[in-house]
Amino acid sequence: MNKTKTLLKNLGPGLLFASMAIGTSHLVLSTKAGAQYGWLMVIPIILANVLKYPFFEFGIRYTNVTGKSIIEGYRNRGRGFLWLYALITLATSIATPAALVSITAGLVINLFGIQGVSIGTVALGLFVFNSAILIIGKYKFLENTLKFLIPILFIALLATTVLVINKGPITPITNFQPPQFFDELGVLFLITLIGWMPTAVEASSWLSLWSVEKYRINTTKPPLREALQEFNFGYLMTTILAILFMVIGAMTLFGSGTELSGRAVTFADQVIQLFTTHIGSWAHIFIAVSAFATMYSTCLTCHDAISRVSIDIIDKLASENNTYTDKKYYTMAVIILAVISIVVLFALSANMGLIISVATAVSFVLAPIVGYMNLKNVMSSDLPEVLQPHKRLQLLTYAGILFLSLLAIYYGWIVLF
Repeated sequence: MNKTKTLLKNLGPGLLFASMAIGTSHLVLSTKAGAQYGWLMVIPIILANVLKYPFFEFGIRYTNVTGKSIIEGYRNRGRGFLWLYALITLATSIATPAALVSITAGLVINLFGIQGVSIGTVALGLFVFNSAILIIGKYKFLENTLKFLIPILFIALLATTVLVINKGPITPITNFQPPQFFDELGVLFLITLIGWMPTAVEASSWLSLWSVEKYRINTTKPPLREALQEFNFGYLMTTILAILFMVIGAMTLFGSGTELSGRAVTFADQVIQLFTTHIGSWAHIFIAVSAFATMYSTCLTCHDAISRVSIDIIDKLASENNTYTDKKYYTMAVIILAVISIVVLFALSANMGLIISVATAVSFVLAPIVGYMNLKNVMSSDLPEVLQPHKRLQLLTYAGILFLSLLAIYYGWIVLF
């Protein structure tokens, strides 16, 4: 009972991580993995979550021990590290909020049957609403909102999965042949799945900054063991949700012969149509709530995190002191990010796919470097040796770096040749 109370008291960064990570990587990639390749895909989903675990854990560890953001740790290792991370953030953040909100707006229209309103109008409304939530409520309100939203998502998705399993798998079409797992397309999909499961590695700094803010609000920080316990809870929830989405895909789509769209909104609509056909229209609400809660929670946390990261990077590049300035400039950052995202959404929507492709490629290729930077931080003199990662976690980190490096090399080979 005491452990449960401690966990609930410390809920925050791990919960925000879970809500952020379960966006398109879960709704689209996990569901598509089960839909195209069946139950076999549970292996790479678990493998990706295990191998990338240390990179995110280090964001919590560094901040809990030092009281500073991991971005400050990059600067301590050398300004080159900080500039590299700034470039990664710029490349991956310029269109991400616009893309996420446009997907969410499309889901709102498709799932809830809204007529006569464009995706752009709904997206604009979401940006205004999200900005108001973040500016008025700040971190505390965001955390409390997600404490309410994530259980709804988890329950709705669990209910959906139970209904699917209870109904049983669909009957495959005549002469159904599953796609080859180890041909070029299969391997490329596998690389994409692992690269974005549970999320991009640079999000480790988001965890760090959420921890800084939680400790500032509470005026105290929990022991490292308790902080890691809370993160592990969120990380485990993220993994379980990925598996649940995969199960839904495997049970309702694998063998159907349906050609799945690469667009998140269209794909979600396909999943819901097939799901309601398989189970019954009465069950529409469960998958609709699951899909919407998945994307909306990601939009909200992403907007908050990118605002915080941008402030911290600018602060560390501009000054040599250790001032954390988001308290003063957070409102400005939220508004600026919303305005930039709205401009990107309306002015560059035709090229959104290309922008996102470039951003995701940069993030994926440089993921092993960010992982190595995080390892350098937690193995530095900034942390007492007793609080540095143990040998097994270090070995898992090197395994993850090697694995992601090989995937990045192969990805580059396919793209270039």
